[in-house]
Amino acid sequence: NFKLVLPLTTAVTQVVMIRSGSLSVGVPANVVEVVRRAPAKDVEQAYETGFYELGGEQLPFYWSGALLQASQRSAEPAARTLPVVVFRSAAQRIAVHVDEVLGNQEVVVKNLGPQLARLPGLAGMTVLASGAVVLIYNPVALTAVYGEQARRLSAERAKPTLSAEADAAGGASVSSPTVMAVAPLIPLVLVVDDSITVRRVTQRLLQREGYRVAMAADGLQALERLAEEKPAVVLSDIEMPRMDGFDLARNIRADERLAGMPIIMITSRIAEKHREHAMELGVNHYLGKPYSEEELLSLVKHYCSAAIAA
Repeated sequence: NFKLVLPLTTAVTQVVMIRSGSLSVGVPANVVEVVRRAPAKDVEQAYETGFYELGGEQLPFYWSGALLQASQRSAEPAARTLPVVVFRSAAQRIAVHVDEVLGNQEVVVKNLGPQLARLPGLAGMTVLASGAVVLIYNPVALTAVYGEQARRLSAERAKPTLSAEADAAGGASVSSPTVMAVAPLIPLVLVVDDSITVRRVTQRLLQREGYRVAMAADGLQALERLAEEKPAVVLSDIEMPRMDGFDLARNIRADERLAGMPIIMITSRIAEKHREHAMELGVNHYLGKPYSEEELLSLVKHYCSAAIAA
C-alpha cells in the first residue's frame, strides 16, 4: 500500500524572470507593461532626474537592485542600450532598470510561510525546473516601502557622472539635479472585518496588486484608522463587535471629511432587505460572500483611480 497526498488547490501563473546582479526574481506577467532597450544616455538621465520618459509621460524610475534591497547600482559592463521594464499595477506605472530579462515562464506559485507573509511586495515563491527557489515580487508594491530609499541610491549612482562632467568642464561647478524623493502615490484601502483570516486574505490580495492596506477589526477601530489617514475606499463587513458595518457607514456619511468616500460592503447577509438598508445609508456596492476576486479588484481599481485623479 502507498499513500498519495495531493494539494487541494494550486495556483499556476505566468511570471517574467528578471536579473539584478546575481539575484534573479520573478514578476507576475500581468504587471509587466513593456520591456525596452533604452539608450544608455536616456537611462543615465533617468538616474539623474528620478524619472523615465515614455510616450510623453514621466514615470518614476528605479534600479531594480535598490528596490530589492540587494545592490546600489548595476555592475554590468557599459553598453549602448540597457533593459528597462515598465510595470503597471493599481493604476500606478513605474520604470525599472534591470540587468537582464531572462524570459517568461509558467510556474506553480507556493504559499508563503508565516515568516515571509508580511514582507512588502512579496507575492509568492516558486521552484523552477532546475530546482532553484525563486521569489515572486510586485515591483510597484515595493516602491510603497522602499521607493524613497531606492531613489536616494539612484541619486548617489548619478554623482560620479556629474563629477566627471565637472572635471571635463575645467573644474566648473555643476549643480546636481533635484531628485524628487517622494514615493509614487500608492492608494490606501481600509479593510474592516472581525475575522483576522478574512483581513489577512484580503490584505494579501490587495498588496499583490500594489495597494497599501490598513485593517480594522470593527467599526470603532475603523474610525480610528480613518482619523489617521483617509483611504481611497473602505471594504467593510456588517456583523462586527462594538460597531457594525451599518453604523460605520452611517458615521462615515455624517463626517464632512469622509462623506464622499466610497464604501464596499462584503457580507454573508445577502437578503434584499439588508442590501436596501445598506444603499439607504450610502453604501456604494454590496457584495455577498463568497465574492468574485475579479469583481472586487475591478471596483477597487475604479475607486482608487478616481481618488488619484481627484
